[in-house]
Amino acid sequence: MKYYSTNNHKHQVGLSEAVIKGLATDNGLYMPERIPVLPNDLIEKMSEMSFREIGYAVIGALFSEDLSEKQIKELVDHTLSFDAPLVQVEEEIYSLELFHGPTLAFKDFGARFCSNLMSMLVKEKSKTLRVLVATSGDTGSAVANGFLGVEGVEVIILFPKGKVSKLQEKQFTTLGQNITALEVEGVFDDCQTLVKQAFLDRELNEKLMLTSANSINIARWIPQCLYYFYAYSRLPKNEKKVVFSVPSGNFGNIGAGILAQQMGLPIAQFVAATNVNKVVPEYLHGSPFQAKPSIPTLSNSMDVGNPSNFPRLLALYGGDEKRFRENVKGYFYTDEETVEAIQAIQPRGYTLDPHGAVGYLGLKDFMAENPGYVGVFLETAHPGKFRDVVEEALGEELILPERLAAFLEGEKKVIPMGKSFDEFKGFLEGLV
Repeated sequence: MKYYSTNNHKHQVGLSEAVIKGLATDNGLYMPERIPVLPNDLIEKMSEMSFREIGYAVIGALFSEDLSEKQIKELVDHTLSFDAPLVQVEEEIYSLELFHGPTLAFKDFGARFCSNLMSMLVKEKSKTLRVLVATSGDTGSAVANGFLGVEGVEVIILFPKGKVSKLQEKQFTTLGQNITALEVEGVFDDCQTLVKQAFLDRELNEKLMLTSANSINIARWIPQCLYYFYAYSRLPKNEKKVVFSVPSGNFGNIGAGILAQQMGLPIAQFVAATNVNKVVPEYLHGSPFQAKPSIPTLSNSMDVGNPSNFPRLLALYGGDEKRFRENVKGYFYTDEETVEAIQAIQPRGYTLDPHGAVGYLGLKDFMAENPGYVGVFLETAHPGKFRDVVEEALGEELILPERLAAFLEGEKKVIPMGKSFDEFKGFLEGLV
């Protein structure tokens, strides 16, 4: 399988280069040259298959030209070592809980797959692989824990000072070993810009082997399609159409859902639900795409004003904006509305995190406007990761899972960093 750049369809590379490079030399995102379509009877049989069995089938269809059956099994087994239960919250509304992994966030799936695949590929290289990661919250913790102790790989995480929850921060600033955290004086978009500039700097790339484990990397992005197949297979069988509502920041997660749809999964509609960083909902309502400075909110992992995966979404629809806007509906919500959703659903015995709350609101609004659907919203992180927000909203104390509580005991170790590229480049050159 070849992978092309979203900036130039003729620029194509193999799997190893696409994963190790992360970003194309022309600043484009890599995409598979073709998307395999699974047989309908296989998709119907998935209700009788385990999560891992579904994973073998889907990842096999995508990667069998480049990886052996043994490697695919190893990747899937490592990635799907925990469940993603589908929980009914209301009539015809389900929560897909993606927070049962090591760092209690959906990014554990992609990070574990990415680290395992990179480990396979880097064995063929003599240089140390440096993984650069910009995070607004959960990416940093998932990648740090996914790559912790992996030989031949060093991870450098850039995060905006004061813009990440205390618990999220502790999950990637206390680990040590091959994980380094840079605390940037700026916002997430500044961190993301520094990472992109590093990939495009020829001098740096001659000295260092750099890659990314953000969702711009296909090895982080593609495996996220697995839980859409799994969720669909666990829905009760009825005649209603299925809609998935995805709380969205950098838009990799919803892109993975669209990938699953194009592989044959019969999802009728998607909802892209955001906070007030609403550049994509505005686009979906007919405005031109226009990046804007990000605005801090209670759902901080979605505080992205220039989503990196937007070109990938366009590529999935072959540049057809009309089809894109028909298949994906955009909604956005304020912090006040987010808190109200957390409060409204609690009496039903379910606790939302701020991001899941945004996804829930988008689903409710879409279904109110479009009868005849059964809906799934993605609950992307455990509410304990946003303890202050949820406890204040509910007026009661949350009991943290032991895994989360343990992170709070660690000592924070960071390197302060400005947002100028010269400073960041100097830091990276000092690693040689």
